Amino acid sequence: MKKNFFIIIFFIFSSTQESFAYSSDPKQFIQEIVNEAKEVLTDSNTKEFKTKKLSEMALKTVDIKGIAYYTLGSYRKDLNDEQLKEYLNLFEKYFLKSFTSRLTDYSDPKIDVLSAEILNPKYTIVKSLLLATDKKPEVNIEWRVYTKNPDNPLIRDLIIEGLSLARTQKEEFASVIQANNGDVTKLFVTLKEFINK
Repeated sequence: MKKNFFIIIFFIFSSTQESFAYSSDPKQFIQEIVNEAKEVLTDSNTKEFKTKKLSEMALKTVDIKGIAYYTLGSYRKDLNDEQLKEYLNLFEKYFLKSFTSRLTDYSDPKIDVLSAEILNPKYTIVKSLLLATDKKPEVNIEWRVYTKNPDNPLIRDLIIEGLSLARTQKEEFASVIQANNGDVTKLFVTLKEFINK
């Protein structure tokens, strides 16, 4: 499966302080995450350190369970409680390994957080710009922040140059299931293969 969902999302997951409390303001929340990313993703830190910190912060700042449900889509109704529990466990492991295995080589991401737009009480879009380098052009990034609990905002999606990465992942999962005659458990096999390789 493609891993587009995880290529940029590394900017979300980083912290040097285990007890750090993020702001409840969505724009400030993203700004704090970006600032800490710069500290973790530096050349002086080992790959092991980056992997550990990225994983820790993914669990704190991203709604992994919400993304897991979304990417499974309507196939969720085909699973019993035990199967759903297994899927959520596999998705979390898949999610963590996907970005840590690809993103620990990045260093010093430069992102300007520009503005925030409240869509409704549950969602705010925070707009930012990944600055251009000698090798890469600038990239517009919109962070979809879930604010149902206003004291604990969580990342639900990134929209990169207009492309929803969560939606892309959902389509890829659906493709795997459809290629196996609608058998959702075949997706489990694919996730396990990635986790264990």
